[in-house]
Amino acid sequence: MNRVQYLHKLQTESFDICIIGAGASGAGCALDAALRGFKVALIEKDDFAAATSSKSTKLIHGGVRYLEQAVNNFDLGQLKQVRHGLEERHIVIQNAPFLAHPLPLLTPCYSWVEGCYYAIGLRVYDAFAKGDSMPKSRWISKKEVLQRAKGLSPKLHSAVLYYDGQLDDARYCMLLAKTAAEKGAVLANHLPLLGFEKDEQGKLLAAQVQDELSGEKFSIRARLFINCTGAHADFVRQQANPTLEARIIPSKGVHAVLPLEALGSTETALLIPKTTDGRVIFAIPWENKLLLGTTDTPYPSEEEPVLERAESEFLIENLNRYLAQPIGVDQVQAGFGGLRPLIASDPSRSTKALVRDHEVEWDAQSGLLSLLGGKWTTYRLMAADTIDEACQHLASTQTCSTAEQLLAGAEAYDPLAWKNWTTQFGLDADVCEHLSLKYGSRAMQVLELLGENAAWKTRLHPAYPFIQAEVIYQARAEMAVHPRDVLARRLRLEVLDWAATKEVTPLVTQLLGQELGWSAEQVQNAASAYQGLIATFQSKV
Repeated sequence: MNRVQYLHKLQTESFDICIIGAGASGAGCALDAALRGFKVALIEKDDFAAATSSKSTKLIHGGVRYLEQAVNNFDLGQLKQVRHGLEERHIVIQNAPFLAHPLPLLTPCYSWVEGCYYAIGLRVYDAFAKGDSMPKSRWISKKEVLQRAKGLSPKLHSAVLYYDGQLDDARYCMLLAKTAAEKGAVLANHLPLLGFEKDEQGKLLAAQVQDELSGEKFSIRARLFINCTGAHADFVRQQANPTLEARIIPSKGVHAVLPLEALGSTETALLIPKTTDGRVIFAIPWENKLLLGTTDTPYPSEEEPVLERAESEFLIENLNRYLAQPIGVDQVQAGFGGLRPLIASDPSRSTKALVRDHEVEWDAQSGLLSLLGGKWTTYRLMAADTIDEACQHLASTQTCSTAEQLLAGAEAYDPLAWKNWTTQFGLDADVCEHLSLKYGSRAMQVLELLGENAAWKTRLHPAYPFIQAEVIYQARAEMAVHPRDVLARRLRLEVLDWAATKEVTPLVTQLLGQELGWSAEQVQNAASAYQGLIATFQSKV
């Protein structure tokens, strides 16, 4: 993935499809379209998965909450969404088994009546997952509950254990983009859309963009443009056709990151079924931390959503009801906010009531295709529906093949290979396992860099398994061009530990600057700006 070469191609070549937005849906569309033989361009104003697609609860699921709403409200739309999610769940896992895996979750019960209710509901959930290899749900005793999660209150009666999937969302998106590139797609991050060039009838001819790094403006020509910008889809729709009415109501969801000891479990997550605002909350072990979320509130602002103190207090208050030893807001180590791109047929409805299914919209006047709504679990289905529609407008009969397409790093992946790397490369076991779980079989490309510079085997921070070679690899092979590209999306330290992120920023920025040819002043300015951003996040909590 060479950004300089890709920018030259974008300026000098014409494409069948230009996809705007490189989150899960955009990267998924790029891979699908490339596999069908289209010449594809994928552009992103920030970085791959920079917005919603890196801010999820890290679950691959049909949605227990949606199933309950569907049954209570006789809502076939919600049932359809659950079915789609469960159908896609096993595909997400099988195509990148090092980044996605099954996750056990407990739904706590305070009486046998609650136990019956949740057990029956989760049996229905199991029934929707036909042909799935996930273990089935079961009602377990208090003794087993406390063995799985020692931090839970002994006042519990029992719990229902069920399974969903878990993934590293930003890295999964990164590898969707990387796989698309290896299939011929041309990609560029940090390339915001300025507007469109149109013919006399208002049909789109080219996308006007500007390289954030150089300031250079140019146009990308394509036969078809696809809008995959999530919560910001209305901006692109109205750039293409100002007469279109807004369709998206952004909903803010936040997560707080806590020490793993709060739950007393390293593998089993907790679904909190009753909260003061009527939705569920998850407390999930992830990257040796406890991920707690999420909320659901309207968010009309254009600013990046962040975790705020009142939201942290709400999440922790609801978690404490189930813990033996309550925790405080002072234990929050990091956090993040994201926007759900909810489709509004009736803007007066609350965001909690809106279905998170997707829609493919064709604007006949401009020729813009827009993918609206959706969620991480169904990204592949969303992309397939979108590229099916694109085929109709580009006179193609090619069909979707992404269900069988392994992502970069899944080919010849051996989940036990890392155990040999400790002696082969002189690395600690946790570093080797981390490399295996983030890069799959491509971890060897990171390890080969140690032959170029042995110092790159050094950890970035003593408490985490990230090493300097990863920064070099990410600059050379994953188009990282800012310290936040590395620390937020590729290593994920920003969403795990704000204090540690500030500590390692100078070193990461120096390594990045060496690869990209920055001056000492550029390195200092980039590091200071990013540390200032993290300080802002800390001040909100």
